[in-house]
Amino acid sequence: MSYEPLTPRCWAEIDPAALKHNLGAVRSQVGPSVKVMAVIKANAYGHGAALVAKALAESVEVFGVANVTEAREARACAPGIPVFILGPALPEERAEIVADGFIPLISTVEEARAFHALAKETPVEAHLAIDTGMGRIGVWENEALEVAAEVRDLRGLKITGIGSHLPVADEDEAFTREQLGSFYDTVRRIRALGFEHPIVHVENSAGLISFPAQAGDLVRAGLMLYGSSPLPWFQSRLRPAMAWKTRITLVRTAPAGHGISYGRTHITRQPTRVATLAVGYADGYQRHLSNRGAEVLIRGRRCPILGRITMDQIVVDVNALPTVTAGEEAVLMGRQENEEISAAELAQKSGTIPWEIFTGVGRRVKRVCV
Repeated sequence: MSYEPLTPRCWAEIDPAALKHNLGAVRSQVGPSVKVMAVIKANAYGHGAALVAKALAESVEVFGVANVTEAREARACAPGIPVFILGPALPEERAEIVADGFIPLISTVEEARAFHALAKETPVEAHLAIDTGMGRIGVWENEALEVAAEVRDLRGLKITGIGSHLPVADEDEAFTREQLGSFYDTVRRIRALGFEHPIVHVENSAGLISFPAQAGDLVRAGLMLYGSSPLPWFQSRLRPAMAWKTRITLVRTAPAGHGISYGRTHITRQPTRVATLAVGYADGYQRHLSNRGAEVLIRGRRCPILGRITMDQIVVDVNALPTVTAGEEAVLMGRQENEEISAAELAQKSGTIPWEIFTGVGRRVKRVCV
């Protein structure tokens, strides 16, 4: 016989109202005529794909995923919403994509021909990707017209969209402005070949924040949808959709001169009240946060992490708290009373980016809708 604990040891609270608020910020930025793709790949940036898809099913025009497995999950949660696969399909995945009506991305003539060959009574709808500087997927921009002309003649394939990707929209304004200009010039020339009003999309979160006038027909909202802005000046317009929490499992007083955790990288200088928390790098709390000034929130106060983060547990200094007991809640990321720890703060202290903080939150961390 197995028992489900009354409260989880480590969990993430997901706020659908915050997701919808952030979607509103996207629409306010680009205007009502621009459609929104909610990017829910990587388990909705760690927020729980099923939960996010259900929360936004009536509010967005399309879901964006990374692969066929994620496409299946999105379709199961929101059957009426088109699902766009943002990366190339493996050869053995193409038949399922066609059969289930997912929207593939085409980067080569060979891919186009393969989908054309799988078409039945109606053409396969797909988007043509153009590489305008990312260097990852898509037709090379200087070959785009030639490829588009060849793809146009494949009767089993219908190009319903043209897209590209911005690699430095949050870092290099001059390059991005030039990239956007070149992309839209290429789109105009492709349209002149006789394509019927393909949906044009190029902007990610950083792009739609910085260049809303060049949003095209559709924007692909990812990071900002979850309440974290790639550009700090826009952060005040967003609300974090995740609060990541754990519980105190043990409270003790360590004597002076005692080592804390593996490697004894922290030695207590005086008797120190310490709390052990039920989270570690197996849950996604990065080991890189060890000895980097990372903190958690307990009773609205910042409590420093001591020593190295281990697989399942961390140790924090709770000397500043008048009392603390096992079973209490500790906030790893989110707000508690007047204090807040953001994904951006955790990213900065661990030497990474907020995307990795979110997507790193492990599967054993229970997602709870609040």
